[in-house]
Amino acid sequence: MLSKFVAWLVSPLGTALVLLAVAALLRGGIASTARAFSGHAGDAISRSRMRRGRAAQWLAGAAFVWLWIWSSAPASDALRGWIEEQSGPRALADVRAAEYAVVLGGSMSTPRPPRRPDPDLGMASDRVWHAARLFHAGKVRRLLLCGGSSAPTERPTEADSMRRFLLDLGVPDSAIVLERSSTTTASNAEQAARMLRALNVDTIVLVTSALHMPRARANFERVGLVVHPAPTDFEIVDEPFEPDRWLPSTRALDGSARAFKELLGRAAGR
Repeated sequence: MLSKFVAWLVSPLGTALVLLAVAALLRGGIASTARAFSGHAGDAISRSRMRRGRAAQWLAGAAFVWLWIWSSAPASDALRGWIEEQSGPRALADVRAAEYAVVLGGSMSTPRPPRRPDPDLGMASDRVWHAARLFHAGKVRRLLLCGGSSAPTERPTEADSMRRFLLDLGVPDSAIVLERSSTTTASNAEQAARMLRALNVDTIVLVTSALHMPRARANFERVGLVVHPAPTDFEIVDEPFEPDRWLPSTRALDGSARAFKELLGRAAGR
């Protein structure tokens, strides 16, 4: 919960809300001071009120500008594109082969009968599809699927859901290994490394979203594995300039928040 709160706090929305809250507290303090010294306000009190009023205005303005910038497509795309450029090869043919590919979760929601009898594919489900492509292209012989659940006893886990998807994509069950306990990138790396060391494997192909790859790769290398990156789910493409792309959108804001989360995770890992 602490890590999630910190990630929210440094996100553009979290930062803007904190700035607005501080501005509101300053304005409230001005009103309280005015009521307390009504009729007795001297020069010092007046100067203090003016300073706090200006500070509140600056904070509110900074919150507005900060939120507008990261809610606009050009700023959000530039930051995400810069991270994705560090991810590794884009073409399947350029991925270096290994015995195992480790496929990270975070790409789908697990079944919740009766309202959702099947897994629900999310925007990062390219990870599982790309893993199947790697297998069929002969780049890997085994797929280690990492993904637990929010509740330790909940079944099926995300690893189970990814397995269902891969079976539908023609990957044989004999080529699939499940890691069902991890719920974060760091625990993905720790649990996968533990299982792979038992198999005398120290080199992997890592499959995850391009935006997530630099942080994920650092985590897996930190536990002693040699990583061949196989990024997928590239979000940023060349877009023609249109003035309306500077208008705020929830999609751009969400992309910025995920980029900030990746940068925070990399900094914390270092």
